[in-house]
Amino acid sequence: MLFKGTAFAEEAAINSGDTSWILVATALVMVMTPAGLALFYGGMSRYKNLLNTYAMTFMAYCVGSVIWVMWGYTMAFGPDKGGIIGGFDHFLLSGITPAGITGTIPTLVFVVFQMTFACITVALVLGSVVDRMKFSSWLIFLVLWITVVYAPVAHWVWGGGWMAKMGALDYAGGNVVHINAGIAGLVLALVLGKRVGYGSEAMFPSSVALTALGAGLLWFGWFGFNAGSRLAADGVAASAFLVTNSAAAAGGIAWMLIEWFHTKKPTLLGIASGVVAGLVAITPASGFVNLASSLVIGLVAGIIGFFSVSILKRKMGYDDSLDAFGVHGVCGIWGAIATGIFADPSITEGAAGLLYGNPGQLWTQIISIVATAAYSAVATLVVVYITRAITSGIRVDKDDEITGLDSSVHGERAFEIF
Repeated sequence: MLFKGTAFAEEAAINSGDTSWILVATALVMVMTPAGLALFYGGMSRYKNLLNTYAMTFMAYCVGSVIWVMWGYTMAFGPDKGGIIGGFDHFLLSGITPAGITGTIPTLVFVVFQMTFACITVALVLGSVVDRMKFSSWLIFLVLWITVVYAPVAHWVWGGGWMAKMGALDYAGGNVVHINAGIAGLVLALVLGKRVGYGSEAMFPSSVALTALGAGLLWFGWFGFNAGSRLAADGVAASAFLVTNSAAAAGGIAWMLIEWFHTKKPTLLGIASGVVAGLVAITPASGFVNLASSLVIGLVAGIIGFFSVSILKRKMGYDDSLDAFGVHGVCGIWGAIATGIFADPSITEGAAGLLYGNPGQLWTQIISIVATAAYSAVATLVVVYITRAITSGIRVDKDDEITGLDSSVHGERAFEIF
C-alpha cells in the first residue's frame, strides 16, 4: 500500500495538459533547427554552399543532442556550484527516471525541451561564417562551444546561477540564446576573416524563396520556443504566444517600411529578416510584457535590425555572412533591455520593469547583457583557438572556397545548372 500511495502521489503531481503542451512545444522547437533555420540560412547562402549550410545546421542538431544528454544538461541544470555551473550528478542523465518530475511535467520532457534550445543556439552561430569554415572544424567547435559557452550561461540564467539570483529576467533566451550566439558568431567571423571576393563581387542568395519558407517555419516553431518556456498550459503561456506573434508581425512591417524608404524596394528577404528580428527581440520578454509593449519591441527590432545589417556591418568592416550578429546579437540586446523597461507585473507576478516603478530592473538587465557578451566573446575565442589547434586550421582552402563547399567537401550539388 505504501508503494501504491507513493506512485499515486507522483502520478497526481504530473499535469497531463501541461505535459502534452510541452511535448508539442518541444517538437515545435526541434523543427526550428534542421528545417526552419536550415532553410533560412541555406536560402541566404550562395548556391555553391547551400548543401554545406544545410549539413552544418543538421550536424548542430545531431551533435548538440548527444552532448546535451551526456553532460550538457547536468552542467546547465545540475546542482548549483557557486552560481557558476551545475554539478555532474546527472551525467548521462543519471538519476533521472520516467517518474522524475520538474514542476508539473516529467523531467525527461524538460530535458528534451531544453536540449532543443542548446541545439538551435549553437546552430545560430553558423550564420556568421558560412562559405568559409571547415566542416571538420565545425564539428569540433560544436562540442566545445556547447560545453564551454552555452551550458554555463544557461546555468547562470535558468539553472539557479548567479544571474537568476541577481534577478535578471530572460524568459526564453535573450541572453542564453541570442546574445550568446550573436557575439560568438561575430568573434568567429573576425577570426576567420572575410570571404574571398567580399566587398568586390556580388554574393547573391541561392533562393530567397527558401529563406522565406524557413522564416515561416521559424515563426511557427517560435510559439513553442516562447510559450513553451512557461512549462505549463496556462494564461501566461497564452500571453507569451500572443505577444510573440505580434512582435514578429511588427518587426516584419518595420523592416519592410524602413527598407522601402531607404532603397525604394520592399524586398521579401527584408520582410523575412524583420520577422526574425521581432521574434528575437520578444524572446526574453515574452512572458513578462503586455500586447502594447510587444508591438513597440517588434517595431524597434525591425528598425535597428535593418540598420545593423545595412550600415553597422559596413562601418565596422566585418563579414557576418548571414547577419547572425546583426539580427540575433543586436536585437537580442534590445530585447533584454526592453524586458527591463516593459516587464509588467500583471503578466508575471514579481517581474516589474522601469515603466512599472522598478528602475533597478533595467540596471540588472544591463549587467546581465554585458556579462553574457563578455563571457561569450572570451570563451568563444578560447574555443576557436582550441579547435584550430586540433584541426590545423579552421578555414577552408582558397580553391575550395572559390569552387564551393557543396562540391569540394560533400561531393554534391543543390541545383543542376545548365
